Amino acid sequence: GVTPRSGWAVDPFGYSSTMPYLLKRSNLTAMLIQRVHYAIKKHFAATQNLEFMWRQTWDPDSSTDIFCHMMPFYSYDVPHTCGPDPKICCQFDFKRLPGGRINCPWKVPPRAITDANVAERAQLLLDQYRKKSKLYRSKVLLVPLGDDFRYDKPQEWDAQFLNYQRIFDFLNSRPDLHVQAQFGTLSDYFDALYKKVGIVPGMRPPGFPVLTGDFFSYADREDHYWTGYFTSRPFYKSLDRVLEAHLRGAEILYSLALAHARRASADSRYPLSDYALLSNARRNLGLFQHHDAIAGTAKEAVAVDYGVRLLHSLTNLKHVIINAAHYLVLGDKDMYHHDPAAPFLGMDETRSSQDSLPERTVIKMDTSPRFLVVFNPLEQERLSVVLVLVDSPHVRVLSEEGQPLPSQLSAVWNSATEVVPDVYQVSVLARLPALGLRVLQLHKSPDGQATPRSSTRLYLHGRDVPVRKPKAVPLHVFPAAADDFCLENQHLQACFSGRTGLLQSLRQAGEEQVHRVSSNFLIYGTRTSKDKSGAYLFLPDGEAKPYTPKDPPVVRVVEGPLFSEVASYYQHVQTVVRLYNVPGVEGLSLDVSCLVDIRDHINKELALRFSTDIESDDTFFTDLNGFQVCSR
Repeated sequence: GVTPRSGWAVDPFGYSSTMPYLLKRSNLTAMLIQRVHYAIKKHFAATQNLEFMWRQTWDPDSSTDIFCHMMPFYSYDVPHTCGPDPKICCQFDFKRLPGGRINCPWKVPPRAITDANVAERAQLLLDQYRKKSKLYRSKVLLVPLGDDFRYDKPQEWDAQFLNYQRIFDFLNSRPDLHVQAQFGTLSDYFDALYKKVGIVPGMRPPGFPVLTGDFFSYADREDHYWTGYFTSRPFYKSLDRVLEAHLRGAEILYSLALAHARRASADSRYPLSDYALLSNARRNLGLFQHHDAIAGTAKEAVAVDYGVRLLHSLTNLKHVIINAAHYLVLGDKDMYHHDPAAPFLGMDETRSSQDSLPERTVIKMDTSPRFLVVFNPLEQERLSVVLVLVDSPHVRVLSEEGQPLPSQLSAVWNSATEVVPDVYQVSVLARLPALGLRVLQLHKSPDGQATPRSSTRLYLHGRDVPVRKPKAVPLHVFPAAADDFCLENQHLQACFSGRTGLLQSLRQAGEEQVHRVSSNFLIYGTRTSKDKSGAYLFLPDGEAKPYTPKDPPVVRVVEGPLFSEVASYYQHVQTVVRLYNVPGVEGLSLDVSCLVDIRDHINKELALRFSTDIESDDTFFTDLNGFQVCSR
């Protein structure tokens, strides 16, 4: 029954400007942040700008404004919250009283407050409070009193409360000190500030500044930039997005199916228990937004627990999607029967454990047609290439009405030179209705009516490796490296290095100008000093150096009516650049994917760099939360 009014975010590593927007839209009236670059803190403190209205860059007035308090010092722990001197502030963290498990690094311990020392102790603390208050514009001061893993035992509650209450009682009994000190919540602080300056909560206090922009990247000292976490544990960052997409799809389909069932008075036969699976998935996804979860900075056992939760929810959401799609595709809803032991539809892919790559389901072809149900969770109709694995090259794809659909048959590869036997990928061009389902038919076909095959060229680059050829898809093997070559569709021409298999340039259809977009892999080392790159920090040992694998890459070029692609196999990474030959958005873009295994690399990071001839000077743009783009 509690409605939050204030945002508290002391430990994310830098702050996106999307956050104040979301908090404002959630009816919060103020927020607090802490981990901001130390140079920005210093400047804001010097100019009394640590409290401000945070506004979106694209907002012409003040509709997105939210009041924001920035903490001024190094940390959110007690030594860094009472004032500028941590040696003094630490003496007022009463969990650190002598005899406890933690102490003050500055070698001066706290002392319990007594009648004999309260005057001296209170004056010492008040001096820190006054120095801190000079960094802010109002006469109301916030002094947080906490840290990680605190208030887990009653003894600490008593130590903090009783000692501080003695200090507060002394301060409040001395009118000549001109101070009123009390315990309070974050919202109590903001309420007191609003009251002092005489405004309604959420309004801009007179004379306070307005800020636009964000607070990336964060550094807490020297050149210790906390940008290492951008790429830490990327597997789980990917799993997060997969779960998020499935959650959106499952929520939409469950809502549509349930509305349908209720209208037909059939909701008693529908698995309403799926709602609990949706709620649980939402909670696990929400939990993973923690600053040590999606950031990739949790301890190993905690990271595994997150992974187990994400996979559990992903599997449950696939069941929710299957149940809803089952109900919605039936022409006669009276035929619907929910049997958890025998799902009507199979899953598109499975994961054997929380740290496994997904394995796509292979559809076994038979004399009777197999049906494929495809869902589009977007609000726009899409013309999309749908990929499916089958166990026969003799396959045709028809619409629900029996019309043939454009398709392409390709081999599936286990490695650079070895195909998966008796498994083929069928790519189908299908028009998918907005927020809708489409049923496709897969028919085993006589040889004469087969799906168009893609053709494949394999360049071995002088390597003596055996090649296992596909049976039903043409393959041409070249012992040497390729010359430079290009792929194109009606929108784009993409040219590649024959030696590396990596992208070199792009040209838009109808234009003569070729844009250099060369890509190459690089290696960052880390410093030889004690401070090294890790889950949080990016501390390279200088400029990146070219990635030099043991062997040259095997390059595979696939060309077909719906898509063409270039796959390059290196020792530690395989990369695929795909160009779709279809109208619409997919044909306007290049699809780039990398599968990386650097387990034999110690203190090294692999990077893919795109170098262009775009003359943007020092300006570049980055995405913020998939919500907005920020100029830097």
